[in-house]
Amino acid sequence: MSSKLAGGFSFDNHVRNAALQQKGLTLPKAVKTGTTIAGVIFKDGIVLGADTRATEGPIVADKNCEKIHYLAPNMYCCGAGTAADTEFTTALIASQLELHRLTTGRESRAVTAMTMLKQMLFKYQGHIGAALVLGGYDCTGPQLFTIYPHGSTDKLPYVTMGSGSLAAMAVFEAGWKRDMERQEAIDLVRAAIESGIFNDLGSGSNVDICVIEKGKHEMLRNYARPNERGQKERSYRFARGTTDVLQTSVRSLVTVVEGDQMDTSS
Repeated sequence: MSSKLAGGFSFDNHVRNAALQQKGLTLPKAVKTGTTIAGVIFKDGIVLGADTRATEGPIVADKNCEKIHYLAPNMYCCGAGTAADTEFTTALIASQLELHRLTTGRESRAVTAMTMLKQMLFKYQGHIGAALVLGGYDCTGPQLFTIYPHGSTDKLPYVTMGSGSLAAMAVFEAGWKRDMERQEAIDLVRAAIESGIFNDLGSGSNVDICVIEKGKHEMLRNYARPNERGQKERSYRFARGTTDVLQTSVRSLVTVVEGDQMDTSS
């Protein structure tokens, strides 16, 4: 008689992990990441925005990181979370969308990319740290989605994600309106990303903007540079003799070349 397993989630590993922890094994902890990404629908298309700071714990690893990734000629995707996960997840789906276009001869639809992304992320149960904002213009018009690391999705006229998302959402809530003009949408997304840059330690540096319209897109790399390095107010060079020399040691270096000794001391 064959037994059929009941559906749903299995929590068997919880007991195992608790036992290992009691024996002194340190379990991995969730890594805190920092980013501000956002998107908004305007009258004729989509505007996506992202900051350019990549962090490694308390260290700024890259001041000018690209967080807006290519998916298709009519689709781009902002990534928050683990930089490698967002980069390679979007690259994998972009290659699958290209194969789909070659097979069907039709333009990729945003809902197709969203479904492929959410199915992949759900399969890995959140262990791929990719939180995404997907924007595209297809046969149904402008489309904007958020995709969470566990695979859940939202479809809204304006969205934010990342550690600076609350600051960015406050700007959207105050300034968004239906059927905005192109420049109005760009200015609103810029203000939203800058609010994340100045109010979230994990976000910083510059503002990248991507505008997607019917049949075309425009990538505005470093559209705003709110953190240009200014002139230092004073010099931090100290004159020789400012600090005392406590000890001096001089050594002669001797190099042996093919059995002969050559004195290289100066």
